[in-house]
Amino acid sequence: MKLASFLYQGLRSYGIVSAEGIINLSQRLGDRYVDLKALLAADALAQAARYGEAPADLRFDEIDFLPVIDNPGKILCVGMNYAEKRKEFDQHNPAPTLFVRFADSQTGHNAPVVKPRHTSEFDYEGELAVIIGKGGENIARETALSHVAGYSCYMDGSARDWQHSWFTAGKNWRQTGAFGPWMTTADEIPDPHTLAIRTWLNGRMVQDDTTASMIHKVAELIEYISTFTSLTPGDVIITGSPGGVGKKRTPPLFMKAGDRIEVEIEKIGQLSNVIVDAPEQALAAAH
Repeated sequence: MKLASFLYQGLRSYGIVSAEGIINLSQRLGDRYVDLKALLAADALAQAARYGEAPADLRFDEIDFLPVIDNPGKILCVGMNYAEKRKEFDQHNPAPTLFVRFADSQTGHNAPVVKPRHTSEFDYEGELAVIIGKGGENIARETALSHVAGYSCYMDGSARDWQHSWFTAGKNWRQTGAFGPWMTTADEIPDPHTLAIRTWLNGRMVQDDTTASMIHKVAELIEYISTFTSLTPGDVIITGSPGGVGKKRTPPLFMKAGDRIEVEIEKIGQLSNVIVDAPEQALAAAH
């Protein structure tokens, strides 16, 4: 089952993705679960699945996609988690590299990704996102995958010239993290390490790997993270990017206004966004 969050006629909704469009769960379950995060918190995926064969209520061109979880409590991101990426950045620390994203740094499928005005090194990173369905602390890796509700695509737009020796400033500009187009539930992906992951910039494939190349696997990451923070339903773990990023190309390859960036992960789908410059009024409002 594939589940999406979206806007319809200005209202936040969520639903099941079918070949014909969206089965609107808000009009069926919205009195009990206001959004996809609430559905996960109530362990109600089985209730949603009852409507999986219903006719689509909405065409794709009638909705605006939101980030799969647009109000997560936590977005925890893993850096340097693919072998080729570690070679590119000459990384040797064996521990997981972690940083955080804030919810307001996200955007949805087909929505603009905003290039910050203060960067000349806006880089792409295609990643597998893990959506937590069952929370907990000190989760053992042997049972960790049972805590996963599903998986999605993520484009972790990165202002490289703002990362320095810590990542937070380079990762949290408004609308730089694209999340979608939807979540594929974990029952359809029993092993998250058998998935092809590719990124295209303007139709040119710039990243091509498989999630089998992750150094720290999903279950290990959940175990590690849950030792120092409690995971809750709707939390998101972004699991790292393969090699091929623009920063380490010769010459470097960075995103600019008008570019189209696409991340495709097997069994999930293709996330697509166009880059735009940050609007002048946002800059003026800061002064």
